[in-house]
Amino acid sequence: MAYDTALADRIRDLLVDEKNVTEKKMFGGLAFLVKGNMAVAASGQGGLLVRVDPEQSDALVAKGPAKPMVMRGRAMAGWLRVDADAVEGRALKTWVSRGASYAGSLPAKKTVAKRR
Repeated sequence: MAYDTALADRIRDLLVDEKNVTEKKMFGGLAFLVKGNMAVAASGQGGLLVRVDPEQSDALVAKGPAKPMVMRGRAMAGWLRVDADAVEGRALKTWVSRGASYAGSLPAKKTVAKRR
């Protein structure tokens, strides 16, 4: 399954005023990075991936539509999956802001020159 380009456009629109945002195709989706740190992505599996403070993961899952992101059978603290139907309206802004804020609080990643 390819990522939802309309969702990616909505995310892009919400991040238009955010500094240091780049886009990168990752994991079959389109990730939005702040200072080189992944903040949010239109997932190749549908819906949204959001990076949050790992200490808040359980609380966010308990009170809302988010689920832990599972990779290789293991839940990843600080990474949440939100189904597409849960971000149809204004909820997307909340999740994008949460992801951008957390990613922006992390040290900037150093860019690595591509080898030719």
